[in-house]
Amino acid sequence: MKIYTRRGDRGQTDLFGGARVAKDDLRVSAYGDVDELNSIVGVAAAATDQSDLRERLTTIQSSLFDLGSQLATPDPEHHAKNNVPGVDASQVEKLEAEIDRLEQEIEPLKTFVLPGGNAAAAALHHARTVCRRAERSVVTLEVNEPVDPAVVQYLNRLSDLLFTMARVANARAKVPDVPWVGRER
Repeated sequence: MKIYTRRGDRGQTDLFGGARVAKDDLRVSAYGDVDELNSIVGVAAAATDQSDLRERLTTIQSSLFDLGSQLATPDPEHHAKNNVPGVDASQVEKLEAEIDRLEQEIEPLKTFVLPGGNAAAAALHHARTVCRRAERSVVTLEVNEPVDPAVVQYLNRLSDLLFTMARVANARAKVPDVPWVGRER
């Protein structure tokens, strides 16, 4: 099978279920942002030397691929009939449990922190910001078309987990979080 099909040469793409839409359609933008998030989560996984964080990030990448499939399948009947994977409330709960577990390793926040620290933490902070953009894209889509509420919840909680993982990466490397100090001094 060739990697190129030429079907998108006129700015259209296929959704799972048969519909063709413009490549700048809100749905395509939403799952495109999720795809970008998946890539940067891979960068963060490659940047960390912590095997537990790397394994969790790889699991998250699989969930993001499922979430992208869910977004690329607008018809819930087609979604169910074809057993298209997606995220659900149980996965949101797993993210929350992971946040709770990791927070035991770090000091409570006393101030806002800047994205940075060591390379792994910086990549995780970058992933967090891309996650927030993907969440905004899905919320924009949700205003116009039905979206499973678990999708927004998953992305919202994932950004919290990525922030927590960034702080843990710094703590384990004995690199302090970079505190926000307000305007330039």
